[in-house]
Amino acid sequence: MHPRNLSIEDFTYLLPEDRIAKYPLPQRDASKLLIYTRGRITEDIYRNLDQHLPANSLIIFNDTKVVEARILFQKPTGGVVEIFCLEPHEQYVDITTGMMQKSKVLWQCMIGGASKWKHGQLLEKKIKTHTKEMFLFAKYIEKRIDSFVIEFSWSDGSLSFVEILQCAGAIPLPPYIKRKVENLDAERYQTIYAHYQGSVAAPTAGLHFTDDLMQKLKTKKIQSEFITLHVGAGTFKPVKSKTLGEHEMHSEFISIPKRAIENILKNLPGNIVAVGTTSLRTIESLYWLGLKIKAGEKNNFMLSQWDPYELRDDSISVAEALDVVLEYMDKTNRKDLDVKTQIIIAPSYETRIAKALITNFHQPQSTLLLLVAALVGRDWKKIYTYALENDFRFLSYGDGCLLWINHAGTGEMTG
Repeated sequence: MHPRNLSIEDFTYLLPEDRIAKYPLPQRDASKLLIYTRGRITEDIYRNLDQHLPANSLIIFNDTKVVEARILFQKPTGGVVEIFCLEPHEQYVDITTGMMQKSKVLWQCMIGGASKWKHGQLLEKKIKTHTKEMFLFAKYIEKRIDSFVIEFSWSDGSLSFVEILQCAGAIPLPPYIKRKVENLDAERYQTIYAHYQGSVAAPTAGLHFTDDLMQKLKTKKIQSEFITLHVGAGTFKPVKSKTLGEHEMHSEFISIPKRAIENILKNLPGNIVAVGTTSLRTIESLYWLGLKIKAGEKNNFMLSQWDPYELRDDSISVAEALDVVLEYMDKTNRKDLDVKTQIIIAPSYETRIAKALITNFHQPQSTLLLLVAALVGRDWKKIYTYALENDFRFLSYGDGCLLWINHAGTGEMTG
């Protein structure tokens, strides 16, 4: 069945408010870990993850970094306007380019209190850098269907926009964590390997990893590679339509180093483990990009949400698809593959690259829960029921699971 026809009501469950983790545990790797293998469920803690992965596995991490994307401006009349920076205006080729703009930049945003802000009106905010005070200005440029275009400008043209955000903004916690941002969130809502600025939400499966755990994985000769997917606010967007076909999946910027693609190719068809739904979407996108390049597309790659279900994929293997991508990168002198992906992974999807997923527990009727259902079939209900009955903590600051992927939800593992 094409996932357009999936009924969203089939992917819901009762999530009590008290099961949503409001704070992280004092120790990252003390979080509980549910292990799902061939229909069997066991549990442990993240500190012992190395014991549940075979030697010579390859783990894929997302090294995106959450930016201080939430900015509050106060109008002269006293009203507060909250600006939530989503992603750069389409005139910039990628997030990094937008982040490095100086003096002014255009950004797509969500606005709290938009009715209090007239088109063209300039808001200002006094901010402190490490050395001086300066002003940040925000100008309402355009209203779009689900966002606003805002022009930010600032009085010190030597600073980039990412530096301005660090001074003026706050880490944007997910909407279901119903408390104010605290000092601990600046550290704990980032992975220890976060590097490239650009996300407005953390790749939360990675929040459980510590330096000690990373060393234990290395000691067992488990390899690591890092990709980048900048998580957008769309990750929290619930599916409100009756069927998936009426839902528009959010698109996100991804960047994959050539070295990582080469290592994935070398490890096929071995135990490639994605840490987080973002990592899984990124590496699975590689296959479909290979198909598009082979079909003659050369520039402005954009994977749409239905590509995995509508592109012909019977003429090329995974290894051949990755070879096509690498050949393209060689011809165009690219060290990194930078594209946007909108693919939606839902039941009927069969993973081409990933053999396992490490992930947190997700909201009812979310695209992230649909992704889990695509990997383990109907057993997603069994997994979530077990977690609810055994005191697992849910969502971003909660516990997580290691899911070995079932083939087409039949209960048999791929590979």
